[in-house]
Amino acid sequence: MDDKPIDTLNMIPLIDIMLVLLTIVLTTSSFIATGRLPVQLPQATASEPDSTVTTKLEIDAKGVIFYEDSVVRLEELKDRLAPLDRKTPILLRADRTVQLQRFVDVADELKKMSFTKVAVQTTKPEK
Repeated sequence: MDDKPIDTLNMIPLIDIMLVLLTIVLTTSSFIATGRLPVQLPQATASEPDSTVTTKLEIDAKGVIFYEDSVVRLEELKDRLAPLDRKTPILLRADRTVQLQRFVDVADELKKMSFTKVAVQTTKPEK
């Protein structure tokens, strides 16, 4: 057997691997940093419909808030909800194209007012 020491080390395969790893890291970190990673949100499967009487809040595609089928501004929402018991069930329905911030503003207002029974209505996924 010929046991002679290795005089040189071929660095080209190691450099190729490092460049591939560097490319992967830079690509994924730029997606995470800008928040533009495409995400398909899961669909919710509905349980049995709730038959209790609820207060209905709706947000249409333009961001207009409806309280029991009448238009209300976000600032007026607090005055409208103030007389209600905090355990009153509230059904929050929002158009799927509404800006997330508008939805969060309404949900935040409900949270500030300590409403404990808030439900978000969804649709069943198409099969």
